[in-house]
Amino acid sequence: MKGNFVYHNPTKLYFGEDAMNHLSNELKNYGPTVMLSYGGGSIKRNGIYDAVIAALKAVGKTIVEDAGVMPNPTYEKVLEGCRLVRDHKVDLILAVGGGSTIDYAKGVSASAYCEEDAWEKYWVNQGWPTCRTVPVGAVLTMVGTGSEMNGGSVITNRKAGFKLGKVFGPELYPKFTILNPRFTMTVPQYQMVAGFFDIMSHLMEQYFAGTADCTTDYINEGLMRSLIHSTRIAAKNPQDYEARANIMWTATWALNTLLKCGKGGDWEVHQIGHAIGLVTDATHGMTLASVSLPYYRHVMHDGLHQFVRFAKNVWGVRPEGKTDEQVATEGLECLEGWMKEIGVVMHSGELGVTEENLEAVANAVLILPVGYRTLTRDEVIDILRQSM
Repeated sequence: MKGNFVYHNPTKLYFGEDAMNHLSNELKNYGPTVMLSYGGGSIKRNGIYDAVIAALKAVGKTIVEDAGVMPNPTYEKVLEGCRLVRDHKVDLILAVGGGSTIDYAKGVSASAYCEEDAWEKYWVNQGWPTCRTVPVGAVLTMVGTGSEMNGGSVITNRKAGFKLGKVFGPELYPKFTILNPRFTMTVPQYQMVAGFFDIMSHLMEQYFAGTADCTTDYINEGLMRSLIHSTRIAAKNPQDYEARANIMWTATWALNTLLKCGKGGDWEVHQIGHAIGLVTDATHGMTLASVSLPYYRHVMHDGLHQFVRFAKNVWGVRPEGKTDEQVATEGLECLEGWMKEIGVVMHSGELGVTEENLEAVANAVLILPVGYRTLTRDEVIDILRQSM
């Protein structure tokens, strides 16, 4: 293990079919006014909304409705939420939905009482809150982002022309999260498998960094193998509880900061995916799927040792009689086969990327000096073209 690190994660998790039974008791720890943030109304159709409202009413909370959080939450929506928080003196933001809703809630929490331009302070300059923040709780309905147990907040600012992520410290992590695997069974197949790849992308982007033989990589490999196994089952039978429970638990551990301990990370796939999402409003997990293979094939030789390890330890590729390059290439071919098997989008052209908007996407890509190589803008354009 190279480098020094501090691991601190204060989020309390309630996992299982009876997890909602704990919501009312958690709510007692906060003041009288709760802002209920959710998306387009699916939680009203599947009964989750009624269950949450019942828990809120059981402990006498005043409920401030905050509906309409979009899949790629915008900064304009964050500002709307901030006004609700201030106007109603909200004591807790309860985010019910997937990662976008929880990301949004953290953004509102940090921004509501910020006296500066929150977009510039947090998402552009990566600053830290010096103002009052509002506690966030979560009821997760879609797995993928890991936002239920971290400080991440990805927000789209169409006026500025960027979709950027901010990682807040433990003070902005959800105070508690309700994790009932059955809630994830209400998500359509397309969104479900997009979430599956989002999990895999988080695992790979922390795995493909550095070459040290560290404990963290062994944990990561186990999570990847578990994910591959369970997603194959769930893609064929989305109602398989054991598979969905394992996927939910893997998603949480994939991005709760554990896997970055003792390592760096390469988040360039996410930067390219965010840019595609900004221009096309495509589903996040699918944007990652569309560019991952072109990206990893592009950087494979720069981190060949780790790609060989990925092939052998995750996919079971036999190295006998093969060069390291052949083993690494076979590992990426296995990844491609799994992606096709679960049914993710394989090409960014399916998401709306065209020669006409390629420059706009490239201009929105934040190039990070991390991973095995720092891309040039021309390389970004080449990767995007290969992804189409």
